[in-house]
Amino acid sequence: MTEAPARCAPGTPCWTSLMVHDLAATRDFYHALFGWDFTPGPREAGSCVRAVRGGHPVAGIGTLPPERRAPVAWTTYLASDDADETAEQIRACGGTVAVGPLDAQEAGRLVIAADPAGGVFGVWQTRSRVGAVRSGALGTPVWHELLTQETAAVGKFYAGVFGLGLEVTAADADRGRLSVGGRPVAGLQGMGSALPRDRGTHWVPFFAVRDADAAARTAVDLGGALIRPPRDGAIGRRAVVADPEGAVFAVVRTDG
Repeated sequence: MTEAPARCAPGTPCWTSLMVHDLAATRDFYHALFGWDFTPGPREAGSCVRAVRGGHPVAGIGTLPPERRAPVAWTTYLASDDADETAEQIRACGGTVAVGPLDAQEAGRLVIAADPAGGVFGVWQTRSRVGAVRSGALGTPVWHELLTQETAAVGKFYAGVFGLGLEVTAADADRGRLSVGGRPVAGLQGMGSALPRDRGTHWVPFFAVRDADAAARTAVDLGGALIRPPRDGAIGRRAVVADPEGAVFAVVRTDG
């Protein structure tokens, strides 16, 4: 890491990672789409790499065991000042802790959990790293959104675990935002029966691009799929796509 970013407030998305079956093909896809380069990940994590853009860390990508055939998905990590305490809060608020809390060498402490609606997320307590830097730069995650059947209960879960503000952003749709000190940090979208049954509640990272329409076309040309066509929204023009293994993410136009 070439610079030390400020510590993220609890509940703020601070990192994103992906576990896949074909690491080489996944690297090729994201390099062509976002210009990512890759450096070796921590040795104790096995076959994994850290995606970098302009020398700055962007995301982590690792390899799934061959026998695991669950849907491939991006995992959003939320910052914590105390991963052990957060794990207890997750359980107390109706969530499930699947992994941890455990140390990630000297870098920090992590938890993998699921909210009451089944949405998987990570918790990261930093010691020497806080995750991605230069948010807003091309190819970096600039926003995270939880897609779920309805937002009321799951929104209260995240607000309760991390002490976040919860606000409704659209009167005619089931949408909301989680905030820290009045600053929005993540979105919630209730999809009702339109939520894919094979995927359920899940977090979607938004990566910055110059042109969302062109990036969506490129993703398809590289073997991905278009999930939702480009459209204008509150944070800019975006499209939702999937990589060749089915991991869903969004591209959003930025001037960064």
